[in-house]
Parts: sequence; structure tokens; C-alpha cells
Amino acid sequence: MAAENSFDVVSKVEIQEVKNAIEQATKEVNARFDLKNSKSTITLEGGDENILLASQDEYTIKAVTEILQQKMVKRGISLKNLEYEKIEPAANSSVRQKVKLKQGIQSDAAKKIVAAIKDSKLKAQASIQGDTVRVVSKDRDVLQQIITLLKGKDIGVELQFTNYRSN
Repeated sequence: MAAENSFDVVSKVEIQEVKNAIEQATKEVNARFDLKNSKSTITLEGGDENILLASQDEYTIKAVTEILQQKMVKRGISLKNLEYEKIEPAANSSVRQKVKLKQGIQSDAAKKIVAAIKDSKLKAQASIQGDTVRVVSKDRDVLQQIITLLKGKDIGVELQFTNYRSN
């Protein structure tokens, strides 16, 4: 019997890199002349699941968001894994915005991945296992084609390919 080869499709955000990006963005916000007295803060909360942005007004919070995005990209964090909620008013006429970090592949995105693999007519099976998708095939070249196919698709989150095994 031929050997089975497999890999997992995952979507993970490295929390330490997020913390580093927040630290760098905070330093820049505090150093910039136009944002110096804006009382702007960037904090990680909710068990490292959310980033909370706070500032004096909507214009300033957008500038802070832009700085944070630049730092995230420099640290290799995809902006696809950030989900911005509505800007809401806070105490003392300030505003805040929550940014959710998307970890794992949600079921609708996982279904899109499985459907894309089935539609490709390549000889491989894809199965959803929690917040990952396992792809199995007898041919390594088919797995490489699937990775290339998925890299070209916009699933809505950044995909990583891990746990490559050949038995």
C-alpha cells in the first residue's frame, strides 16, 4: 500500500509578535508631535484575544490604528487576522475601538478550503478538525499543488501550512 502524506492548514497569530508590535506602536504614538497629548493607548486584553485602542477623538484613533498596522506588517502579522469593531464613545469625551485577533480557521472558512480542494479535482482528501484542516494524499506533488492553490485563494484569514508528514 502506498504511503499517506499529509499537512495541516492553520491560521495562527504569534502573540509575542503582536505584543512587540503594540510596544513599538505605543513608543511611536508617544514620540510623535501630533499625537503627544492625545491620551492614546494600545493595550492587549481578554487573554490576548483583543487589542483595545483608546484616544481623544476619531481622527486620532485612526492615526493610531495606521501606526499599529504598519508595526504589525513589519513583524509579519497579516492584517487579515485583525477584525475591527465599531469606534464607540468612552469616558471624558474620548473614543475606543476593539480589534479582535482571529485565531484558527472558522467553520465557514474551513468549508471554503475543503470546497476549493474538491473543486480542484486533485486526488486528495480534506477534513475539518477543529480549527484546522488536514489534507491527505498519496502523492506529495498533489499536496504541493494544493498549497499553491490555497495560497492563491482569498479565504479571509492568513493561512499557514504546518505538520507536513510523509509515512
